[in-house]
Amino acid sequence: MSIWGKVGGAAAGFFLGGGPIGAAIGALAGHAVFDREPSASEKQIIFTIGVTALAAKMAAADGRSTDDEFQAFKTVVRIDPKDEGDVRRVYEMAHGTVAGFEGYAAQLGRVFQDRPGLLEDLLDALFFIAAADGALHDAEVDYLREVARRFGISDAAFNNLCASYGGPCDPDPYALFGIDGGATNEEVRKAYLQAVRENHPDRMIARGAPEEFLAVANEKLARINVAYEAIRKERGL
Repeated sequence: MSIWGKVGGAAAGFFLGGGPIGAAIGALAGHAVFDREPSASEKQIIFTIGVTALAAKMAAADGRSTDDEFQAFKTVVRIDPKDEGDVRRVYEMAHGTVAGFEGYAAQLGRVFQDRPGLLEDLLDALFFIAAADGALHDAEVDYLREVARRFGISDAAFNNLCASYGGPCDPDPYALFGIDGGATNEEVRKAYLQAVRENHPDRMIARGAPEEFLAVANEKLARINVAYEAIRKERGL
C-alpha cells in the first residue's frame, strides 16, 4: 500500500494530532486525530505530508509556481494515479500562501529530532524541487534557510547543499564529511567512505524516508563524490 493509501487508517486511530501536519491529515482523512506518540509507520506518513506541504509553500515563495516544480515534487514523492486527488488536496491546501511554513518545519524538526539525517534528506528533496526550473531564486534560498534552522541543520551543511544545486552559497567540502581542513588524508578517506555508507539509498530508506526518495539519495551520493574529488584535487591526491 502506498503512503497515501495509509493516511486514512492512521488518522482514524490515535497519533500525533497537534500542529499543522495533524490538521492536514485530519482534513484529508475526514477524521479527528488525537495526541499520542506516533508509530514508525505513522511517522512515515507525517514525513510525507510534511514534505508535501513544505514543497507546496516553497513553490509560492518566489511568487510563481511552475509545472516543473510540481513535476519534480512528483519525482520525489511518486504518486499512484488513484492517490493523486488526495495528494493534490494537501498540496493545494498548503500552496495558497508561503505563510505558516514555519509551523510545518518546526513540527517535523520536533518529531524527527533524533534522526537528523532524515531531516537533511528532506531538505535535500526540497532543494531538488526548488531547482527543477533550472535556478534557485533568492526567495527560495531564504525559505530553505529558515526551514533548515527549524530542522537544526548547521549553516555549513546548508551551504554545501545550497551550492550543490547552484545556489549563491559558500560551500565547504570538508563540512560535508563532518571534518575540517586539518584532517589527515586517511581521516578524509575514512570520512568519505562513512558518508557513502550512510547515504546509500538502502540506508536512507532505513532512516524512515519513503522509497520515493531514491532520486534524492542518488543525487546526494553524487554530491558526496564531487566533494571528495574537490578535496583530492586540492591535496594533490
